[in-house]
Amino acid sequence: MSDTTQTGPSGPYPPTEAMLAEPVPQDEQDRTAAELRAAWEPPKGWRYFTAVNNSEVGLWYALTAFGFMLLAGILALLMRVQLAVPGNDLISADRFNQFFTMHGSAMMFLFAVPMFEAIAILILPAFLGGRDMPFPRLSAFGFWCFVIGGVFVMGSLLFDAAPTAGWFMYPPLATQDEGPGSDIWLLGLSFIEIASIAAAVELIVGVLKCRPPGMRVNIMPLYAWYVLVVGGMILFAFPPLIAGDFLFELERSFDWPFFDPTRGGDPMLWQHLFWIFGHPEVYIVFLPSIAIAAMVIPTVARRPIVGYSWIVLSAVGTGFLSFGLWVHHMFTTGLPNISLGFFSAASEAVVIPTGIQLFAFAATLIVGRVKMSLPMLWIAGALAIFIAGGLTGVMLAIAPFNWQVHDTYFIVAHLHYTLFGGMVFPVIAGVYYFFPFIRKKMLSERLGRWAFWLIFTGFNVTFLPMHLTGLLGMPRRVFTYPEAAGWGLLNMISTLGAFVIAAGFAVFVWDLLRPKGDQKQVPRNPWDAGTLEWSHNVPAEFWGARSIPHITSRYPLWDDPKLVERMDAGRYYLPDSPHGHRETLVTSVIDASPELAQRVTGPTWITLWAAGFTGGAFIFPTFHMYVSAIVSGAFAVVCILYWLWTSTARPPEHGMRDAGLGLSLPTYASGPKAVGWWAVWITMLGDATAFASVVFGFFFYWTAKSDFPPEGAVHAAPVLVGLAVAALALSWALTLGARHWNGAGRLGAARGALVGAPLLAAGGCAALILSVQQLEPSSHVYPAIIWALMIWVVAHALVGIIMQLYCLAGSLTGKLTPRHDADLWNITLFWHFLCLTVLVAGAVIGLAPGVL
Repeated sequence: MSDTTQTGPSGPYPPTEAMLAEPVPQDEQDRTAAELRAAWEPPKGWRYFTAVNNSEVGLWYALTAFGFMLLAGILALLMRVQLAVPGNDLISADRFNQFFTMHGSAMMFLFAVPMFEAIAILILPAFLGGRDMPFPRLSAFGFWCFVIGGVFVMGSLLFDAAPTAGWFMYPPLATQDEGPGSDIWLLGLSFIEIASIAAAVELIVGVLKCRPPGMRVNIMPLYAWYVLVVGGMILFAFPPLIAGDFLFELERSFDWPFFDPTRGGDPMLWQHLFWIFGHPEVYIVFLPSIAIAAMVIPTVARRPIVGYSWIVLSAVGTGFLSFGLWVHHMFTTGLPNISLGFFSAASEAVVIPTGIQLFAFAATLIVGRVKMSLPMLWIAGALAIFIAGGLTGVMLAIAPFNWQVHDTYFIVAHLHYTLFGGMVFPVIAGVYYFFPFIRKKMLSERLGRWAFWLIFTGFNVTFLPMHLTGLLGMPRRVFTYPEAAGWGLLNMISTLGAFVIAAGFAVFVWDLLRPKGDQKQVPRNPWDAGTLEWSHNVPAEFWGARSIPHITSRYPLWDDPKLVERMDAGRYYLPDSPHGHRETLVTSVIDASPELAQRVTGPTWITLWAAGFTGGAFIFPTFHMYVSAIVSGAFAVVCILYWLWTSTARPPEHGMRDAGLGLSLPTYASGPKAVGWWAVWITMLGDATAFASVVFGFFFYWTAKSDFPPEGAVHAAPVLVGLAVAALALSWALTLGARHWNGAGRLGAARGALVGAPLLAAGGCAALILSVQQLEPSSHVYPAIIWALMIWVVAHALVGIIMQLYCLAGSLTGKLTPRHDADLWNITLFWHFLCLTVLVAGAVIGLAPGVL
């Protein structure tokens, strides 16, 4: 069989001990290492910022997120100075409102979630013995989106134009806020959410498809499990917020009254959508930090983790339960008692899986031979603080107590105990633990202990008194208070503590950034850990793993003493780069059998251009510059199409690749074997969640508002809605047919279908737009939500049309052939979801009004 027709692996697998024991000649080791070094060499000079390697992008991501955290911390310090004494006038009320809004927004959107994604991008390939993430350019695109969005949002402080309505942006305060502050929050952070979802897609596909051969799901590192769980949570938690932002901005820009009760709207819908995102967000922040603890604890205990399976099940359970707790942020909104009881019980139930994980860590330490280290000191501090925060969380899950302390400083104390213990301390532990892997140097033990005790002490001095301040009745978000309230002493103590925290962070930052040129490079595995990331090269190489190993245990460095030596010799898979390409290994989802030698993309400017123009599409509407936004969005589409056309799913020069150990692998795959197909599938799950959130809005109004739809309301034209659904469904069918005919070699039929499909889709869009022309969306929430559904469908159909034309162009130019049809598989998957969206939207727009 020729290498152009073969589509599956061939050769022996798994490798035998005799195969692995066979020595690799030194000259071959040198030759293959030189090939890899040349292929993975990072760009130099001014082209450095075109790098897309996970080692570079992950580091930029982490440093940027840390920088935003320091800015948010400075805002917190200024607020503490303002509150140190009663009646202080250092900061005006409006400026104080900007500071607390940006402090919360930056900590959650610019630090907590991005830091998880940054660390995961940086170290996940090493945990998996891989070369890089499956879509390096997507990582770089997400990072540049994050930078642009973050600078835009934080920069608003310099112009006294920052949002002032709090990080949750409750309407009507936020919707009626004058000035661009609310728009900056909505559009700027929506832009950043794209980066978050892009990273989540990358990480999920990385865990599922880029594990080393033999690393079945039941032996992969706990860190990978947590990344998988949190990636899935981001995928389902962020879309409701994006849907809420979509409705919110339509109200701000066009006066469509989704949250205006005088015209049928309801501000409670925003609270539901926000907290469906907001509560899982806490666990999105917490679980990755626990993942760091799960990697540090076995190392210091010098034994495998106790209760691996229980920890995995508990992590999944925590993620699942976190979506059922959002209402406990809304106990004071007048919900029925049965709802209060249910969500109170659910809030307490989440303690069970969380407790299992913590007890498993404690058990590992008890049965192990603990060697105390600096990372473990930070983990111990994290556990102490997080448990205190968890206990006050149980108190807040009880509705009567929640009513008592709602919106007081007790809540401020609780959430900071949870976030510092559940995120900040473990992340710093991770910095000390992984720094030798990242920079091949050690951080200072002495400075690390100084930083720990300053931050730990300062934290408790700051936030422990806030429990009492809150119980004494001090509300959150007030810029000053009268002396007669009696809160002055407690606030002064908290302010002094905040400066001790700041001193601790100053020590930590100095230790992180101080020159270390005279320090010797670290031993390869300074902690004597058992997981694969410590097989890294010292001095650093940019190829990831020298050769991708075959893994059969959870702690391969402990269980296979010859593993690193064989990796270094190039004994395992993909030890070379004969054609000068960057490649990584793609394996099956469950048992990690080798499937594909995947070519990955290299340095480019196109990701910066795409991120810049995408940023324009989000930022220009803030200032009502809609034409500029459309032009910028069009350029962004052109950049992304160029990126995809020139570097993805192109027919390879060589159909098969000698992967090593006698195994030959294909270099091209379509459908479920391709990482691109998985990326589309995962992205569309998130997109479907956002659409479901908009549909949820329709039925929320129906159940909550007696005037929905209002008496004598004009409805969408049912005939036109039916025509639109039929045309778009036929477009889907032709797309599916095009994939089938192309695969069968009937290129004429496939191309004909790819001509007819976009014409039908365009006709369907036109019919759907015409069907709602008689509705006035600013008059009442009913026509407004109908228009919103129409816009959602039409926008997605336009994307679908571009995809169909892209494949038609690919077929005509030879990029897409019967054998090389990954693009067609991917757009068909998109159209499956789009067809479902059209059917649901058609039923809601065309049929539901007759039922209501």
